[in-house]
Amino acid sequence: MRPQGRKEMMKRNKGAIPRLIKLLFKEYRKQLILVVVCIVLLAIASTIASFFMNLFIRLIETGLKEGWSAVSTKIYTAISVMLCIYAVGWAASLLQTRTMAIVTQGFMNRMRKRMFEKMQSLPLKYFDTHPHGDIMSYYTNDIDTLRELISRTIPQIVSSGLIISFLVFYMLYLSAWMALVVAAATVAMVFVTKKVGGNSARYFMKMQKSIARTEGFVEEMMNGQKVVKVFCHEEQSEKDFDRVNEQLCRDATNANRFANILMPIMGNIGNILYVMVAFVGGMLIVSGKVNNISISGQAMGIAVVVPFLNMTRQFTNNVSQLSQQINSIVMAMAGAKRIFELLDEEPETDEGYVTLVNAKEENGVIVECAERTGMWAWKHPHGIGTVTYTKLMGDVRIEHMDFGYVPEKTVLNDITLYAEPGQKVAFVGATGAGKTTITNLINRFYDIDDGKIRYDGININKIKKADLRRSLGIVLQDTNLFTGTVMENIRYGKLDATDEECIEAAKLANAHDFITRLPDGYDTMLTSNGANLSQGQR
Repeated sequence: MRPQGRKEMMKRNKGAIPRLIKLLFKEYRKQLILVVVCIVLLAIASTIASFFMNLFIRLIETGLKEGWSAVSTKIYTAISVMLCIYAVGWAASLLQTRTMAIVTQGFMNRMRKRMFEKMQSLPLKYFDTHPHGDIMSYYTNDIDTLRELISRTIPQIVSSGLIISFLVFYMLYLSAWMALVVAAATVAMVFVTKKVGGNSARYFMKMQKSIARTEGFVEEMMNGQKVVKVFCHEEQSEKDFDRVNEQLCRDATNANRFANILMPIMGNIGNILYVMVAFVGGMLIVSGKVNNISISGQAMGIAVVVPFLNMTRQFTNNVSQLSQQINSIVMAMAGAKRIFELLDEEPETDEGYVTLVNAKEENGVIVECAERTGMWAWKHPHGIGTVTYTKLMGDVRIEHMDFGYVPEKTVLNDITLYAEPGQKVAFVGATGAGKTTITNLINRFYDIDDGKIRYDGININKIKKADLRRSLGIVLQDTNLFTGTVMENIRYGKLDATDEECIEAAKLANAHDFITRLPDGYDTMLTSNGANLSQGQR
């Protein structure tokens, strides 16, 4: 990918992270404030050792001159304070870890709910135009990148950023000369991180897409395994999978290659910096000719150099930790972008206002009732308080209908047909002639481009989609059974049906006999789309 293209891609993805963090703070503000407080306490506890090291060395130097009794009380007090600070840091670390676990899993739970609720509101067209394996990847791979970002990356960035800030201040407090040496090395670290980390990020984003393609291919092969075997297509399927898998391997190898060399490079820069600080500090002590420029006013000596060396090691480690988070951030950017694209999809619209209700006749007039009578009626609201009812008969009429799955290609042109109540109508035609399309349009899985479809004289655009589909019975070409018992799958079309009603329905469908021969009868558990049943039984 060209640098300009990479920058454009990063720019498109950047908005996803601020949106994610804003949503996170909106739902877990109190918990996150507590986490930040814990991180601050932990950062203080992590950097306080250098301060006490400087203090102890100065006290020891004083003790060598004036005797142990002159400094013993101060040393014991300093040790007690240091232990208390470490205890607070340990408690803060424990509280932070527990709180972040609650926040992370709670947020993931809510995001999955949002995604699934959104998915239920999407039109059928979305699922016809997106590979199912790619959609599944939202719930597995993409959501996992958010978990990594929230549980590890964000706390690590805040923690390392605070520790680096504290260390920079204390370095300047002890010696400006040696702080300049650290600053020079920091420039080198930033340059390396930008070059190596940028390449790593680019391939990690490609890896995300390759994972989605691979999952989509595997899901497709699992669903079509019988077709693969019937046509002896195993070898070709393996070749196709090898091609997809090899692409994933290349992207993952490149991503991890750059990611894995970043830490050793940063570590070596840190080692060089450590030696340079020790050398410069030693030269300043030995020469004695250069005054130590510092806020503390301490002369250059062991009490300055030794803590500074400790801070140098801690500084480089935290800079390395920050550089390592680039890959997690980029992957989370890609994952968050995909998830928000799903959440931002236009839901299925429904402008209908005619509903289906239980009804009965009183003195020749159709009235609505709460109980189920076996009679249904269309309820038409007219203005305020005015309602009319039309008995459900099942009269379907299509008038001069045009339709195309895409605007530029019409597949049905000027179609007119009807089916009266009780009439049997068969659509006969070549594959792709539009037979299934017509049934999809009657159910409003898609909306027509022109013309009208009337149901009992009512334009179906005026009927609420849920009520329209509830009034129709449709047997799909593809059999879909859900994980659950046979009884639960039969009850899927009418959730309040009794066991007796389900058994009666099975008898009407000539399924009762073979169901009773199943291991647990109507309580037999079905999994994997009813793989333990024959196609006819499904």
